Amino acid sequence: MSTTVVNEKERVREALHHPKDTMLRDERLPHIWCPTCGIGTAVACFVEALRESGIPEEKVVVISGIGCTGRVAGYLRLDSYHTTHGRALPFATGLCLAKPELKVVVFSGDGDIVAIGGNHLINSARRNMNITVICVNNFIYGMTGGQLAPTTPPTAKTTTSPYGNTETPFNVPHLVASCGATYVARWTVLHIRRLKKAMTEALKKKGFSFIEVIAPCSTLYARKNRLGTGFDLMKFYHDNSEIRHGADTCDVQIGFQDKIIVGKFVDIEKPTFLERYKEIKVGGGK
Repeated sequence: MSTTVVNEKERVREALHHPKDTMLRDERLPHIWCPTCGIGTAVACFVEALRESGIPEEKVVVISGIGCTGRVAGYLRLDSYHTTHGRALPFATGLCLAKPELKVVVFSGDGDIVAIGGNHLINSARRNMNITVICVNNFIYGMTGGQLAPTTPPTAKTTTSPYGNTETPFNVPHLVASCGATYVARWTVLHIRRLKKAMTEALKKKGFSFIEVIAPCSTLYARKNRLGTGFDLMKFYHDNSEIRHGADTCDVQIGFQDKIIVGKFVDIEKPTFLERYKEIKVGGGK
């Protein structure tokens, strides 16, 4: 093969190279997410945020549970763990205590983190574990048939609430803030620049940082509630999101097809669990 042909192939390969390729396991693509799902956008924001944070890739570990968002760990070219349903946070807790030099990230969905993993969520925030949590909230169990989730808005329909949800959903930012998180924010996948900035801040934040990412599920949530396409949901985010930095998290509950309060709600400093443990251990030994 001539040198000219070889050089031309290299040029084409370079032209086809995507800047995020080094962070993604392209051998596992195409991904399983539905068209217009917002999880891919959240992953793209995370990749950019990780680069901007300056944290070495070899020092980052991503942990996910079960569900649509739980597949994120398998697509990132980072050290990652795909744990059992709801157990991403206790796994992350053990890892960040055993290897405090690592940046531990939990990237999973509302069903995994807030429902079966809810007890682990409140206690991880209470202890102020040095973990960054990215929770993609699409208001439904997307992978297992569209069941009622702990974040499903009142009156919204799912396969297990065909007449509408009668349960009060969790106000997730208020939940984690009241338990002691040092950083709490919420953005939709429409707010890609603001979401990326929030992820960058959360990655660099000491203690328990939490970002709720509101994302469309056009296959199940939108179809069950006759909300249109993924594009229609994104337009809804555009028309109905209100940026309110520093808002009292008591006031950011999400109703069905109601206004969505987004922004950075909490950004405080306090010792992590490991820092307090070391202080007590040293003090007790005197």
